[in-house]
Amino acid sequence: MKVQAISNRFLVFFKERKGISFLRENDKIIRQFIFTIFFIGIGIWFIKHENSELKEVKNVIANAGSFWVLCGVILAAVYILLQAFMYYASFKAVQSKISFKDAVILFLKRNFISVFLPAGGISSLAFFTKPIEKKGVKPTQIHFASIVYGFVGILSVIIVAIPALLYSLFEGTTGSGEWYAFGAVAGLSLILYFIYDSVLKKGSIYRFIIKFFPSAEVFMEDLRNNRIIKSKFLQVVFYSVLIEFVGISHLYVAMVALGFTPSLTAAIMGYIISVIFLIVSPFLRGLGAIEISMSFILIQFGFTNVNAIAITFLYRFFEFWIPLLAGASLFIFSANKLLMRIVPSFLLFVLGLINIISVLTPAISERLHVLENIIPISAIKVSNYFVITAGLFMLVNAAFLLKGLRTAWWSAILLTSISVVGNITKAIDYEEALIALMVLVSLIVTRKEYYIKSNAHLQSIGLKTVLISIAAVLIYSILGFYFLDKKHFNIDFDWLQSIKYGLQNYFLMGSSDLVPLDRFAKRFLLSINICGFLSLGFLVYALVRPYTIKKEAVEDDFMTANSILEQYGASALDYFKTYDDKTIFITQNRKAFLAYRTADNFAVVLENPVAESAAEMKECIIEFDKYCYNNGLRSIYYRVPEENLDVFTSLQKKSLFIGQEGVVDLAAFTLEGSAKKTLRNAINKVKEKGFKTTVYTAPIKDGLLQKIKAVSDEWLKSTERSELVFSQGRFEWEELKNQTIITVENPEEKIVAFLNVIPDYVKNEGTYDLIRKTDDAPNGIIDFILIELFTYLKSQECTAVNLGLAAMSGIEEANTFPEKSMKFAYERIKYFSHYKGLRDYKEKFSPVWYNKYLVYSHDYDLLQAPLVLNKVVKP
Repeated sequence: MKVQAISNRFLVFFKERKGISFLRENDKIIRQFIFTIFFIGIGIWFIKHENSELKEVKNVIANAGSFWVLCGVILAAVYILLQAFMYYASFKAVQSKISFKDAVILFLKRNFISVFLPAGGISSLAFFTKPIEKKGVKPTQIHFASIVYGFVGILSVIIVAIPALLYSLFEGTTGSGEWYAFGAVAGLSLILYFIYDSVLKKGSIYRFIIKFFPSAEVFMEDLRNNRIIKSKFLQVVFYSVLIEFVGISHLYVAMVALGFTPSLTAAIMGYIISVIFLIVSPFLRGLGAIEISMSFILIQFGFTNVNAIAITFLYRFFEFWIPLLAGASLFIFSANKLLMRIVPSFLLFVLGLINIISVLTPAISERLHVLENIIPISAIKVSNYFVITAGLFMLVNAAFLLKGLRTAWWSAILLTSISVVGNITKAIDYEEALIALMVLVSLIVTRKEYYIKSNAHLQSIGLKTVLISIAAVLIYSILGFYFLDKKHFNIDFDWLQSIKYGLQNYFLMGSSDLVPLDRFAKRFLLSINICGFLSLGFLVYALVRPYTIKKEAVEDDFMTANSILEQYGASALDYFKTYDDKTIFITQNRKAFLAYRTADNFAVVLENPVAESAAEMKECIIEFDKYCYNNGLRSIYYRVPEENLDVFTSLQKKSLFIGQEGVVDLAAFTLEGSAKKTLRNAINKVKEKGFKTTVYTAPIKDGLLQKIKAVSDEWLKSTERSELVFSQGRFEWEELKNQTIITVENPEEKIVAFLNVIPDYVKNEGTYDLIRKTDDAPNGIIDFILIELFTYLKSQECTAVNLGLAAMSGIEEANTFPEKSMKFAYERIKYFSHYKGLRDYKEKFSPVWYNKYLVYSHDYDLLQAPLVLNKVVKP
């Protein structure tokens, strides 16, 4: 009954969620997925069923001729270059142009990502267009060239396949299955041609697409206007046919490399059939399908099962794995530093697991016997201990390595070096040693990513703690062992034995010849183990704990900064750059400065440097970056205006759009007109209730400050907020005493709202900081006080007023994944709805919007930026 009830609930849920329509809408991708699982399943079955033969395959491949393998690798390089030439010619064919270098990068990246996409070879053609767009190539031309590339890739298979299949038909070596697959590919080519022809002629397919996808009309119009240059199109076909011949050559070379009698016919048919299956296999670039289809064809040509599988595997190494690894390396070692930070840490974690598993599983007896004749058994045991200990420490160290700590990097180098040597000396486990060597190389290659210093003071404490704990535990364990009754371990310990067993258990090495006979003995050993584990754990923490520099504020720095600000200030945020929560960095020539706060090894700079010129600003950034590097800090710049982005991009920094700042033109602003009716009504209602505004100029009396302090406290309590700093101010008695305060008072002269006017270093612009109200203030009170602010600023000859930032708003076209995520969160997620409300409120005053950005150096920094910013805004 319970099962039936669950089943009924599922059916109801399925119907409510329109499960049937979901299946219909996603019918194609579901079929592709099932088809792929089928192929992978066959591959798994094949491996299980042919397990004994696969072991023989390993031996066959191990004996491959190195010269011919090298030839295959060279052919793989030729294959990559021809693919690039094909892309290059495809762009030429659509009357566009890209550099050959860009063509190589485009192929390698798309080839790599195609492994993980449904219908990978086709769907990958939509990726990595932005770098080419930035070089002036229209998106429609990129997509059109990609379509040409994809279509010709299928066409060339047909061109080579037709004569090959006809020849095979006469020879009687082709079955109906191959013809069905060929028919599917040929049919796909015809469908693509008819779609293209219909778009050109605005036929039925064109009209169908426009009917259901109106937004595609612009793209298809561009497609119709882009004519193909026939001579260049034939070049694309020529390169593509050459690629097919390289593939055939790869299979032929694989036969020769493995010492078999090569067959050109077998190479042609094996390649053609496998490529046809590659086209129809939608996921993972034909994984499973190619191995089985090619092996089957080769067996038909007289190769044994083992030989056919060996040839196929070597062919796949040339044709699939080399380009894939080249693409992967392009991602890892490109300017994108995210993977360069993550990959070594991940590899170190994996190596730690491998080390632990390797020690806990039995060694290969043949290797162990060989090793026992070279080094003593005691050395083998020590190697096992060092390898498993290194593995355990790697699991912890990987997390600190991810943070970019220099000490963690040195620890990782030491641990991987131990793993390389230890895996050889414990059981000649060269496989694990090679993996450790690979991790070591990745650490060396990415060494510049790890520059954050550790806390030297804490390191000193850690070392002292460990030394003291070693001494204390040794005294405890030595005396304990020495004076223990023989009945606990059945050993009458002498001094040397006491020292030996004390050290072994402190360092968690254990003692195989030390067997506790009762509960007291077990607890005694456990107490030593716990002391050792805790003290060693604290040592690791102390060694890798990040060091956060805390530079004391210097009065002279603030005086110099204020002097520079008076001369070159040009932002509404400049006032907060000399706020007491900031640390000031001044250039050596003392002509520019920036203000920052530190959190979690980040120096968060408010906006950009204050400087006379862009050159001085750039020099300030360079000097500050050096300062950060020397002190193990990473810099990010918050709320950088768009007009200053060029300075940062010239220094290879990246930017993320974070919102827009609204500035109202006071000369153009008016309450007249239908658009301002709601605003007018709100203000009039406040006036009708007898509320009035008052402007108080500095110096402000203490009595007034006490009244607005009460308003501020009530507002903080009712909104459940706390004071924030960094890009805004807090209620500071002495600061407010010297500023203009605008209040709203009720008929009983009680203050129900206030704002403070702060210095704005933009010429003829004014702005405010705090704007707070009481719980009993009427609706429209904020509108009322802002209109009074506008009036006051006009009287001070200001022509504009800065309303501040509307975070996350203003993204019209999201180009990057972070921007797309931000746009989605802003528009769809309820948690961020208050940002939308803030934008809508400020829109009432018809401001001009200016883009603001977060500037950073590495993609990994962007992942940590939200947490860091959340810390620096707190007092």
